[in-house]
Amino acid sequence: MVYLIGEGRTSLGDEPKSGRPKTSTNEENTTRVDELIRCDRRMKIREIALKLEIPKSTVHEIVHDTLGYRKVSARWVPKMLTEDHKLQRVEISQRLLQRCQQDNGDEDTTHIGVGPGGDFQANNNLFDNLITGDETWVHLNTPETKRDSMTWKHPFSPVTKKFKVQRSAAKVMATVFWDAKGVILLDILPQGQCINAARYCSTLDRLKEAIRRKRPGLLRRGVVLQHDNATPHSANLTQQWLQRYGWEIPPHPAHSPDLAPSDFHLFGPLKRHLGGMAFETEDDLIRELRNWFDNLDVDFFRVGINSLLSRWQTCIELYGNYVEK
Repeated sequence: MVYLIGEGRTSLGDEPKSGRPKTSTNEENTTRVDELIRCDRRMKIREIALKLEIPKSTVHEIVHDTLGYRKVSARWVPKMLTEDHKLQRVEISQRLLQRCQQDNGDEDTTHIGVGPGGDFQANNNLFDNLITGDETWVHLNTPETKRDSMTWKHPFSPVTKKFKVQRSAAKVMATVFWDAKGVILLDILPQGQCINAARYCSTLDRLKEAIRRKRPGLLRRGVVLQHDNATPHSANLTQQWLQRYGWEIPPHPAHSPDLAPSDFHLFGPLKRHLGGMAFETEDDLIRELRNWFDNLDVDFFRVGINSLLSRWQTCIELYGNYVEK
């Protein structure tokens, strides 16, 4: 201290420090990060940092410590589910399992859930009539993950140099509706556009026509549409559309990608398939998407839908905690 005063300092406070001020985790950046995640819950830490031009370490701190998110089925969800969330997950899983038991001949015809399209009917087989759907971003250039780029080597094999490839900023939003037999509709939004209620209702119009062509008799029997609680899905405009056509909506608990087949079964393999691919145009990417979906075996889709049963049961056994696998 004597040394500093001898140099002419009259203040005992800290000198201003060079470099980036430690304000990156301020309220403004926290809000911006949260908005990006809410818009795209599959966005990576690296992508958020690039978009907001703040360090990855800061984004990591905001996402994990300040906002309390974690990744489940490649989506950001609250790190710690509240007791209310857990209770809701258990109750809904129990109700849906009960619905399946009724479809298998249980005489109890108690209605187990209410959706915009009305109550479930005991004589309406859930999985025979169920269509599930969700949205995901797909990039024109998707780098391979470290896991996907791993190769078998001998101890003395030369080191393989891997050049860092940035994910392309060009991306489109794909909405996929599918059932136990395969994809019914793939709908692509042009670059730069996000899904909203009006667009989602237009997509549902196209889905209705696709069902008429590809699943004869399903519209007459009654569609059961499983989707999550994203804003476009739960908006008043969407609710009105569903009421008009009488489609049934199974209850879906908040923050539960582990109970949504597109999240836990479909989109992961799709992203791994696209890893390392680069497309010149949006049309090239769309052709690859259609080709990949068309070449999937029907058993892939059947397993994805049927695994809902085991996931509901596991959710109950875990007292509402996340089903990780």
